[in-house]
Amino acid sequence: MSKRASTAPHPTKVDWQIPLQGENGEWYPVIRVGRHVPFGYKQDEEDEMLLIPIPEELELLEKAKKFLQDYSVRQVARWLSDQSGREISHVGLYKRVRMEEKRRRASSNYRQYAKKYKEEPEDRRRKTWWKAHKNSRHRR
Repeated sequence: MSKRASTAPHPTKVDWQIPLQGENGEWYPVIRVGRHVPFGYKQDEEDEMLLIPIPEELELLEKAKKFLQDYSVRQVARWLSDQSGREISHVGLYKRVRMEEKRRRASSNYRQYAKKYKEEPEDRRRKTWWKAHKNSRHRR
């Protein structure tokens, strides 16, 4: 099981990512954040705020992302809808892929910033913080 910030038996909003897949390839439920249920998930019958993964659809979605390198978004969305039996528009597929790429880049940037922060000497961190704090006070 992957490391998470919370100790809840299922991911919380702190841990939320799409797709949320374990080290052994198993998919975990995610917290519902928006109005729509994303492709590859279904709403839990007992808890409306929990989304249960549909492994077949999520695996098809991973294949579809690879197909996007060679085919148009419309063609891949049509293929994905035919294969899964669940409708997804080309716009919905595009937004889903774009959002995942954006989150992946952001998390990569955060890891790089954290690494640089750890490598930077303590006295320099204090000077940098004080300089930023001093400048923000003068702007008021």
